[in-house]
Amino acid sequence: MNNIVLENKNLRLEFAHDTGALVGLTAVKTGWRILDRPQLGLSFRLLVPLRADTNPDRQAQDWQQPGRRNNPVYGEKQTLASVNVAAGGRSATFVWRGITSEYGGKLDIDVTLTVALSEQQAVYAMTIDNHSPYVVENVYCPYLGDVQHPAAAEWFKTFLYQYASAQEWSLWPTFQNLRGYYGVDYPTQFSTWGAGSGAPMSPYILLRSERQGLYAGVVSMPGNAAPSAELVAWHAELRPGYGSSIDTRVPEQQTIAGKDAALSTTVATRFAAVHVPYIQPGETRALTPVALEAYEGGWQAGVDIYKAWRDTWMKPPQIPAWAREPHAWQQIHINSPEDELRMTFRDLPRIGEDCARHGVKAIQLVGWNDGGQDQGNPSHDPDARLGSFDELKEAIARIQAMGVKVILFAKFTWADRATEWFRKALVRYAIKDPYGDYYHYAGYQYQTATQLLDINTKRLVPMCFLSEDYLALCNEEFKKTLALGADGILFDECLHHSPALLCFDTSHGHRPGAPVYANDRKLIHNFARIAAPVKPDFLFAGEACYDWELEAYHLSYHRSESKQHIPLSRYMLPFAPLMTAVTGFNDRNMINQCLMYRYIISYEPYNFKGRLDDYPQTMAYGRQMDALRVELRDYFWDGEFRHEVGATVETEHGPHCPYAVFVNPKNGKRGVVVCNYDEKSPVSVKVTLDNGGRLEQYRLVDDPAWKPASAGISIPACSAAVVLEA
Repeated sequence: MNNIVLENKNLRLEFAHDTGALVGLTAVKTGWRILDRPQLGLSFRLLVPLRADTNPDRQAQDWQQPGRRNNPVYGEKQTLASVNVAAGGRSATFVWRGITSEYGGKLDIDVTLTVALSEQQAVYAMTIDNHSPYVVENVYCPYLGDVQHPAAAEWFKTFLYQYASAQEWSLWPTFQNLRGYYGVDYPTQFSTWGAGSGAPMSPYILLRSERQGLYAGVVSMPGNAAPSAELVAWHAELRPGYGSSIDTRVPEQQTIAGKDAALSTTVATRFAAVHVPYIQPGETRALTPVALEAYEGGWQAGVDIYKAWRDTWMKPPQIPAWAREPHAWQQIHINSPEDELRMTFRDLPRIGEDCARHGVKAIQLVGWNDGGQDQGNPSHDPDARLGSFDELKEAIARIQAMGVKVILFAKFTWADRATEWFRKALVRYAIKDPYGDYYHYAGYQYQTATQLLDINTKRLVPMCFLSEDYLALCNEEFKKTLALGADGILFDECLHHSPALLCFDTSHGHRPGAPVYANDRKLIHNFARIAAPVKPDFLFAGEACYDWELEAYHLSYHRSESKQHIPLSRYMLPFAPLMTAVTGFNDRNMINQCLMYRYIISYEPYNFKGRLDDYPQTMAYGRQMDALRVELRDYFWDGEFRHEVGATVETEHGPHCPYAVFVNPKNGKRGVVVCNYDEKSPVSVKVTLDNGGRLEQYRLVDDPAWKPASAGISIPACSAAVVLEA
């Protein structure tokens, strides 16, 4: 019989009529045959661990009993019970009933997959109906068995969110293995940053070459505007492995090991969205849908697919007026678990005087709470050794009278395991693993050799935001920062719950295996409701907020000190207040990066232990940059950030990076920031706009004189130029 074919303007999908395996996938516009070997087609994969006791009447925790855990179900080995192709060939529904596992035989589990086409996308939506006595832990869907790189590509790699930037791993001609070889049969990649794995932190991934790629991303469930916070991880696997492991190259031949063309020795790269739903016996669950879409262009074109969907449901909060203006911060640390006790609360107004003198708008105060930074969490009581509650409140008021805002460092993710508070009370709210034990994070080391050698480090335990009782406790701790009169908080490490992804403690009021990221935004929405009657312009900031968190947070702080930094958060949210650390004593390149990527400067001399006068060169150049940004705010502050889309920059030797394009919202004209990160040599560049517009003049950050751009743009070492369209 013929294959089942679904096709839109962008993708052509072919499914085997007997198994439902996806045996062909083609990018219609470019002809890229993404899947090109039908014998390698896949449909789905499940993990259904077996228990020693299979009595379905026992408690749900029976899946913890000993048995064969690694009991997979391979979709390509199943026979379809039915398939229904909608009129017009825009969707197909595949049904498998009573699937057969590798070691548990026939299981009373039904799988239904609907693949529906829009104009550009194919959306996979799977439902698992579990009538077996076992738990369905993992589901691979969609599952691509043989991802081919575009024929003319020089490289092929992944691209996904990581800490306000992007992580890229090579798929071809090398394949980066991200798991210990001892733990996997094949070189393997899983989308992880710390504990953050896939959605919601990284809700999409690109498989891309220089000029085209395949987008895979979560979408909303039918009938819902916002997407689910269920865990969906991104997985790639090179089968059967390397020919020569020393350089991790993908074998060039189609089969290896000198054998016939058996599937076990056929060279292929698999890709999957991996759901981890822990579907209980007797439960039916619809999984988070996943969309596939081919695109042309660089990574920006792939990210634009995500942005277009996200903007249909995500509405950022109203940002306090002062934070919407060009400005700078100082971060200063006054105590840690090793007891620096650097400054009393009574002394803090001196920092405010520094900021007022240098035109710095806000202070992020770190280590003010009981025990100092990363100790005593989640307590937000002032450290009595630094002064009283009233002394801190008075210091904040005095600084505010100077026109400087005070933002208090805060932390709610963790509990300090060494405290009696944790041992006697908080432990009940800790995120628990499948064995009933709490997870713990290694923590951070400060100052002394004892701690830098990790001997007396404070270990941190991630707490469950799915527990309403713990959220109520956080509300009470937050009220302390509000009572101090602060202008806001910066929630450090709001972006993850490392090393936890799911919580299995049902006493928290959730199901087994519930996603611990689900209430990240609810926590801040709770705080905002508390703050509104008292201080309606209270600022909520976080560290490297992942994209969805900026539905609740006003501002995100990260560190981007790399010449290879990819401004992914800025591209996804062109107008959000994003801030980065500037620590160097003549940190021109980082300040240039702030101009180029519309980052707020966070001044942090001596790794945020010093004062602004400690690095006069950095301060002077920073003030010049911010003055330029104010002067040209229509372009470089209020303009839409487009990264490298809309212009090319070249030297006589070829393309030049980095640079960024902004679009003035008042007249549609473009401004370009071009940086020269080289610390010794100047560079001469030519900027060309894709729209044919003429670039008339340019100037440097530290030279207000405008020069004609027609003869080329000369940029000294460690400098940046701004160029405006005529």
